Amino acid sequence: MNAEIRKLLAELEEQGRAHDAGETDRSRKFLNLESETARIVSMLARGFRATRALEIGTSNGYSTIWLAASVAPAGGRVITIDRSAEKQKMARENLAKTGLLESIELRCGDATEIIAALPGPFDFVFFDADRISAPKQLALLLPKLSPQAFLLADNALSHPAEIADYLAAIQNVNGVQHALIPVGKGLSVALTDAG
Repeated sequence: MNAEIRKLLAELEEQGRAHDAGETDRSRKFLNLESETARIVSMLARGFRATRALEIGTSNGYSTIWLAASVAPAGGRVITIDRSAEKQKMARENLAKTGLLESIELRCGDATEIIAALPGPFDFVFFDADRISAPKQLALLLPKLSPQAFLLADNALSHPAEIADYLAAIQNVNGVQHALIPVGKGLSVALTDAG
């Protein structure tokens, strides 16, 4: 990741903190990943050499930049979904500053409906939006995964009641290895392995 992208990420971190501190409407908050969580997501994507990534929850594009910068060197692409047209516009503007836009496909609308229509395979999925819908989205994605795929979900410790059904579902996937990393708001990391 080059210095210009790192500088932009640092600016977005600061802007996100300031924006969210002053915003009372939760749906308008950016709710960006903590930088340490973003680094782990990035390292996993890069180390795994992921090429077909799906992000559910674009917001202002902060985590999308981390993900795209991690998969683009291997020729990878990111499809990212958000229901807010306003946030997608902001994300597009931020992503355009990185030179990574050609590696990203922005989708706006209901994530579950979009996922149902997406072709696979995906080798890296990051859930960072509506935790209640995540189990249904997971069920739709399972047949669209590569033989080996990472499935990550944020907020695994900060919202235990909301994410409980997802965590139960991911641990019941055949051949999955799962760990809960106590970083940021809690990162659920699962690796599927058909072999």
